[in-house]
Amino acid sequence: MALVGLSPVVMKPTALVLNILVATIATTRYARAGAFEWRALWPFLVGSVPLAAVGGAVHLPGHIYKPIVGAILLIAAIRLLWPTRATGKPVGDALGTPPAAADGLPVAPAVASGAGIGFLSGLTGTGGGIFLSPLLLFTGWLDPRKSAGVSAAFILVNSVAGLAGNLASVRGLPGALPVWALAAMAGGFVGAGLGSRRLGHLALQRVLGVVLIVAGLKLLLT
Repeated sequence: MALVGLSPVVMKPTALVLNILVATIATTRYARAGAFEWRALWPFLVGSVPLAAVGGAVHLPGHIYKPIVGAILLIAAIRLLWPTRATGKPVGDALGTPPAAADGLPVAPAVASGAGIGFLSGLTGTGGGIFLSPLLLFTGWLDPRKSAGVSAAFILVNSVAGLAGNLASVRGLPGALPVWALAAMAGGFVGAGLGSRRLGHLALQRVLGVVLIVAGLKLLLT
């Protein structure tokens, strides 16, 4: 959307609508594959949902919106890819802390983190999963596959909250949205199938890192 010149006023609600469609598919497929844990999700939602609605109501001008989001995505990508290239081990092992089970997830830090991520998700239209996945991996709270499943559900809930925070923006959705929605849903089916059942942990980290780099560069250079 940045490449074709959409303004942030149109880009943000469009992204949130597409997030809802794709995240619904991904959440369903990850749950069926046993890669989703509600007890790992709810603390983040407690903090994120109200702040996502607040962020959704805030409008940033394009010259501020794009660099902020682009820089955040590149930082997340570097943090994801660097330990993998350096050690060849999963992120938790690279940090010396093996991934923890969901019941070991600390509630207070998760709620606080969710609040910050929720505001960013509503503000930028990203849904927040792009921020939550690296957090879950680098803290060792979840392994990559369950992190992806929890992040998909997080994106779904926060995208709904972010869109609800600025319902007036829905009137600015582009006419091509139905076509984009079909393409996004097709990609969602394929990607969720690969991520939930076929790709290994390191492959998931690398794919996510590459996606973040491409998205971040697009926003910074356009």
